[in-house]
Amino acid sequence: MAQQHPKVPFRTTGSTLLHPISVAVGLPLDQVNFVACQLIALLAAFWFRLYLSPNHTSFTVRHTVAILLGIYFAIFCFGWYSLHIFILVLSCYFILNKASITNIHRYSFIAAVGYLTLCQISRVYIFDYWLLSTDFSGPLMIITQKVTTLAFQVHDGIGKKVEDLTAEQKQLAVKERPSFLEYLSYNLNFLSILAGPCSNFKDYIAFIEGRHVQMKLLEVNWKLKGYSKLPEPSPVGAIIRKLLLTLVCLVLFLTFSKNFPFMYCVDERFMNEFSFWSRVTYIHISLQFLKPKYYIAWTLADVANNAAGYGFSGVDQNGNFHWDLISNINVWKIETATSFKMYIDNWNIQTAAWLKRVCYDRAPKYPTALTFILSAVWHGVYPGYYFTFITAIPIILAARVMRNNFRHCFLSSEKRKVVYDIITWIVTQMAVCYTVTPFVLLAVDPTIKYYKSMYFHFHILSILVLLLLPSRPRKSIHQYYQNEGMKNFNNNKKEQ
Repeated sequence: MAQQHPKVPFRTTGSTLLHPISVAVGLPLDQVNFVACQLIALLAAFWFRLYLSPNHTSFTVRHTVAILLGIYFAIFCFGWYSLHIFILVLSCYFILNKASITNIHRYSFIAAVGYLTLCQISRVYIFDYWLLSTDFSGPLMIITQKVTTLAFQVHDGIGKKVEDLTAEQKQLAVKERPSFLEYLSYNLNFLSILAGPCSNFKDYIAFIEGRHVQMKLLEVNWKLKGYSKLPEPSPVGAIIRKLLLTLVCLVLFLTFSKNFPFMYCVDERFMNEFSFWSRVTYIHISLQFLKPKYYIAWTLADVANNAAGYGFSGVDQNGNFHWDLISNINVWKIETATSFKMYIDNWNIQTAAWLKRVCYDRAPKYPTALTFILSAVWHGVYPGYYFTFITAIPIILAARVMRNNFRHCFLSSEKRKVVYDIITWIVTQMAVCYTVTPFVLLAVDPTIKYYKSMYFHFHILSILVLLLLPSRPRKSIHQYYQNEGMKNFNNNKKEQ
């Protein structure tokens, strides 16, 4: 959902049915098609939950309807470009069934990421570098996550010993290859084909078969809570809250984004006449009003899944039902993040989970660096993406070192902890703006121009931190907390 370059006339390969609406609202037709399909998906999701309930509809019918609607949305939005989505899905199904179980995850990963990269190269550098509105590469990115996630989980379930798996891998492992209908439904269903999110195969199949909510409810002893039978959680409350969030984000985006154009940050007059702190403040404000469009897309996708009865995550200690199993964002935690890690953990959550499961947890060495490199490759081939993710590596490592060396100094009192949180919040916001700006600028020249205007300050500070401060081992930190705890225990004992 990036902005369209003003010098390039708009084109679309999708349906032109909604062109009058596109002209009326002043938005590119492909964005109008995307939003229309998401809204139709929301209505279809209610119908799917209420009238195609697994209680009185066969699993085959539910799978088939989900697939057909998903295929229709893809063709409506992307026209013949949707063939790329179908080619990748069918190719990886062939690999899933024909490759040896020891290599099934490797071949699927290479095929999916390789095909995605080739499509992104052709889209950007061969056909149109500045075609930056919604396009087929978005769904292709989601499909890449899904086919690789399933390949790794099948490999874990069939090709590895149970004792070699982590607790999470044991829970998510798939014990047999899925049927063709299940595979197509998981990858092409109308709930997630346009904007995701990627979910785990076992969770999706449990949803289609009507076991999804019950599985989570059985984790609680309801007799102790006075229930004679399992409750029936309704997603309506979660849907209303998320739709209200979407509405607020839409108003903010339409009201303020045009008043703070992001490309102004590399304008010669802006860089020469405004002070350093004025430039930092403007970039922060401008990015704040770019984020709502991502909030809108991901929240609408989450709402559609909830409306279909998918996404129930369980019950908290207060007995409240939660529908955030496959949520992609936590806006409150993003906006109040006191560390770079906390920020990215709550931004595009399911992508972060995918990166962790297929890369970070399995990397033999340098998991952080390899994960960021994979993230850059997955996002696309614009140089700005690589500037962002490569810049993030030393910043995150430096933040970890700073935390290990200084955080314990602020934990002795509540006031010090508040001061620490305020400082780390400010630094996190600055670091995020500094890091993600190339992600929006995309090209090399404006990125270098921007970093020069910022004096490469976070690059320099991160490197200095890594060179000058010791990276304290975790054991020493744990030992410190244990010693502090024993001191407090002994002091309390003396007072008594």
